[in-house]
Amino acid sequence: MEGNAKQRTACGFPLHQLRWCPSPSAMGRMACVPPPLPYHSQQQSTGDMMRKTLLAGAALALATGATAQQAPTPPRAAKKPFQVTSPNGNRSDDYYWLRDDTRKNPEMLAYLKAENDYADSQLNALKPLQDKLYAETVSHIKQDDSSVPYSKNGYWYQTRFDTGADYPVIERRKGDRNAPAQVMFDQPAMAKGHSFFSLSDWTVSPDNRLVAYAEDNVGRRQYTLKIKDLTTGQLLPDTITNAEPNVLWADDNRTILYVAKDPTTLRGYKVMAHVLGTPVSQDKMLYEEKDDTFQMGIARTSDDRFICVFVQSTVSDEQRCAPATTPATLQVLAPRKRDLRYQADHMDGRWIARTNLRAKNYTLMTVADADLAKGTPAWRDLTPASETVFIEGFKPFKGFVAIDQREGGNRMIRLLDAAGKSLPVKADEPAYRMALDVNEEPATDWVRYTYGSLVTPTTTYEVNAKTAERRVLKVAPVPGYDPANYVTERVWATARDGVEVPVSLVYRKGTKRDGTAPLFQYAYGSYGNSMDPAVDPGRIGLLDRGVVYALAHIRGGQEMGRQWYDDGHLLNKKNSFTDFIDVTRYLVTQKYAAKDRVAAMGGSAGGLLMGAVANMAPQDYKVIVAQVPFVDVVTTMLDASIPLTTFEYDEWGNPAQKQYYDYMLSYSPYDQVAAKNYPALYVGTGLWDSQVQYYEPAKWVAKLREMKTDKNPLLFRTNMEAGHGGKSGRFERYRQNAEWGAFVLQQLAVE
Repeated sequence: MEGNAKQRTACGFPLHQLRWCPSPSAMGRMACVPPPLPYHSQQQSTGDMMRKTLLAGAALALATGATAQQAPTPPRAAKKPFQVTSPNGNRSDDYYWLRDDTRKNPEMLAYLKAENDYADSQLNALKPLQDKLYAETVSHIKQDDSSVPYSKNGYWYQTRFDTGADYPVIERRKGDRNAPAQVMFDQPAMAKGHSFFSLSDWTVSPDNRLVAYAEDNVGRRQYTLKIKDLTTGQLLPDTITNAEPNVLWADDNRTILYVAKDPTTLRGYKVMAHVLGTPVSQDKMLYEEKDDTFQMGIARTSDDRFICVFVQSTVSDEQRCAPATTPATLQVLAPRKRDLRYQADHMDGRWIARTNLRAKNYTLMTVADADLAKGTPAWRDLTPASETVFIEGFKPFKGFVAIDQREGGNRMIRLLDAAGKSLPVKADEPAYRMALDVNEEPATDWVRYTYGSLVTPTTTYEVNAKTAERRVLKVAPVPGYDPANYVTERVWATARDGVEVPVSLVYRKGTKRDGTAPLFQYAYGSYGNSMDPAVDPGRIGLLDRGVVYALAHIRGGQEMGRQWYDDGHLLNKKNSFTDFIDVTRYLVTQKYAAKDRVAAMGGSAGGLLMGAVANMAPQDYKVIVAQVPFVDVVTTMLDASIPLTTFEYDEWGNPAQKQYYDYMLSYSPYDQVAAKNYPALYVGTGLWDSQVQYYEPAKWVAKLREMKTDKNPLLFRTNMEAGHGGKSGRFERYRQNAEWGAFVLQQLAVE
């Protein structure tokens, strides 16, 4: 549970498949925000307003500097000086006016449209290549695919895609995986009429009759909770708005627990109980978190006996639990204390906690229910502290515990039995990823997990905790792909301070290591969020064209343990940037790539990385792709009304304190733009992004256009109908990727 559960990330996760909240890092600026308005009603009106206001040819010409007779020229945003004040100094921001919390300002919308039009004009010649890349990617996707069914409370659950569908169907079968299927969510039908659609968490009532679920039709991550009767297929009238996506049932089958969002900051701050058939205004508050540096989530324990509320900051956790039969009174397991992290689950009459108490890389501890009830619990160690093994998570079963851990930069699994004997699950590649999969039935000897690498498609296994027998349940199909044609390596690049940085590489066999190949390098490096290798259908086309792909496991993640994270945030944040640059230089020196054929990419907090790298070492990169980039660090972190700001003070620092203000200012990409040459740049954002507001990259691009001295292309794409993760739908993502992919190949001179 490192980082923040709402961090600036470019990813999402199916909460219904997770009993416990993943690393909070799974949700921060991986892919933040002024006081929000009722966006659910605004999106369509914004589109109408654009059609009406963008007519003003004169205004548009003024924004773009173009006339009907001229070839397209890069847009130039108007400069309107504005003073950003702070306790540690004021800064002039000529492009602050691009921030519009209503998303309605005609001049701002005209500028975004001008940038989109300019990008269209510059990319038009690449349309055939875009189409080819998209077609190649889709050819590697089995369109009528389905997940491995899992069992829970008498039903088998499965997700399946039909050919050509952007969204899956979620269904269940009673008693047997071969029984007739009951459709729970026909998402293709649910998504009709929406330019954006996301079904997030869903959970079935204990009696299997009702399902509560969360959906978002804007991309703003302000979810609406609904209830469906699975016996009739009808929706109940109960509807809850502006909520976090996770929702739980109490054992009475008529009470749901959810987390309400603050309407301004979008922070989840209240746990509410709603009784079906009663007005939402009468919902009972079970807990309110008043410290705005904390956020919260709710979950059931693995044995289904308790409902727990966990609150967390970057450096502290607190967990409250109550019996699922009567969840009204929540009891604290361990009071919060700065620098104490823990996450507890329940099984076999005992609590098991993952904690950093006396263990920087975390350990597992346990206490019996009877001892906990005495008020002075005697927690004992289940695993010893380690300098080299980082415990990322765990899952208790009856009789043993499955542990998700990292060592040597790789994520792996071991099983710990009641006698303390460990059974490591083995791997055969130098760089790989294992992860616990859906395990909803604790009374079993079989543990389900996934395995993959940059070469090996994701494979779902189950392993027997007693015999170590492994069974393959599914290999993710990748049509037209043969793993034998590719090579993966793990290399270690020496950073400028002597630290060895792990790098996962993949390239097609036959690619010459003579210093002529193009390189595509990706990294993230924030919130303790680790980047793990996996096969990507959209990457195969790059590899087949001779591109070497590098995943740099830079500091700021936790691939090498907690210290790896500590050395890459707060006053050590620049290590993330210099690690990335040093990895590039190492790969060039080792002749994996040509010095003048290097592409870099990062999103959200990884977009901050791209902005910093562009300022610090522009000569090392031919082209950079920055998606939803967090580039206006100081101004954003000075504004407590923006989502994510307050509970990220321990990630970036609080600029109200001078040491952090000065340090953040020294690397903030927007503040450090200078009159010099920059690489070719492709910058992407979404108008409705709640994690990194659209105006951060808009301001950055405007300032780059003003300051940069080169003639390299700078393209800015705003998706007017999407948020942090871009447009929804499995194929739409690949269409967007094909656009910047074609641009990258062009810049790298790849045929």
